[in-house]
Amino acid sequence: MAVVLTSTIPIFCTPEEHRNLVTSTPQNLADIPPVLRHKQDDVLVVFDPPVSTHPEWSVGTLYVIDSYLVFMQNQGDEGVQIQYPAITLHAISRTEGERPAVYCQLDDAFGETTRMETDDDDPIRELKIIPNDATALNNIFEALSLCASLHPDAALPDDDEDDEAFIDTGNFDVFDGTEEEELSAVGRVRSDFINNNRYQPY
Repeated sequence: MAVVLTSTIPIFCTPEEHRNLVTSTPQNLADIPPVLRHKQDDVLVVFDPPVSTHPEWSVGTLYVIDSYLVFMQNQGDEGVQIQYPAITLHAISRTEGERPAVYCQLDDAFGETTRMETDDDDPIRELKIIPNDATALNNIFEALSLCASLHPDAALPDDDEDDEAFIDTGNFDVFDGTEEEELSAVGRVRSDFINNNRYQPY
């Protein structure tokens, strides 16, 4: 499952603290906490379909940490954490008539040992991150993009029947610029590749 309920915020350090820890030559790099890339107060999150055990969330704080995307609501010490490989797409959404948000698609079967063979059966959960301060959208988006790049997709297993490399374009969501959504840099590269266009830096 992509969305995991939590009552605690994972241990993290600031970028400055991380630099100091690295330059101090720690005995074990694994002991260095993950970095907090962005923190945003006064955020609302909306899941579709809703999380069954917690259908609605009040306003809270978003933490974009290297290890997890975390949301903790202000009341009740309840929240969620999401691993970045479970986020299959993220974009800034400015749909007319709705509040601006960071829109995400989540692989709701993430972490399951058995999966359905057809992509059509893969459960998808949508997430909208709606900050009270709409000017924070770009900062949240860029932090998400950075953290997602730290967790690339796992390599496909070798196929004994076909040793040639291949890409199944059915595994990618490609946006054509409609619905006023802005793709991440990763999404734009994927889109150019799938549409047989030479990648041009953005």
